Amino acid sequence: MSTPNGLIKIGDFARQANTNLRTLRYYEEFGLLEPAARSDGGFRYYRPTDVNRVRLIWDLQQLGLHLDQIAELLGKRDEGQTRNELMSRVRQVLGEQDRLLQERIAALEAQRAKVAEALHKLAACETCGVHPSPENNHCEPCSMTRQSLPELISALF
Repeated sequence: MSTPNGLIKIGDFARQANTNLRTLRYYEEFGLLEPAARSDGGFRYYRPTDVNRVRLIWDLQQLGLHLDQIAELLGKRDEGQTRNELMSRVRQVLGEQDRLLQERIAALEAQRAKVAEALHKLAACETCGVHPSPENNHCEPCSMTRQSLPELISALF
């Protein structure tokens, strides 16, 4: 539920950001997130667009950054920044996110290559009469080729 000035109470904000109050307070302690306002009773209120900041923080965490690294990268929203400084900081954050995504994509592609190698070998294993067991070291090395099994086959046999 929004207040008349468009701000969102912390509980509603947490639901919209798909997180919890504890996480929001933790982000605030780290300097990652600042409430737009506080009530006389100390309740936190956020802008609807702050959900995007929480999602960015989560995305950067999923890419492997620790909160202290994210805090350093994002910095505080500084009202005294010039337009050029702001644009430079935004460009830096987006560039770092892109670099991390490229690393993640490369790692996923390497994993897919291992799966493809294992599936290819598994097709050959289906024609072999040997059953993986402790007595034959779980087919390591392969009784047909005398080569080591692909990592994933070795892990599963």
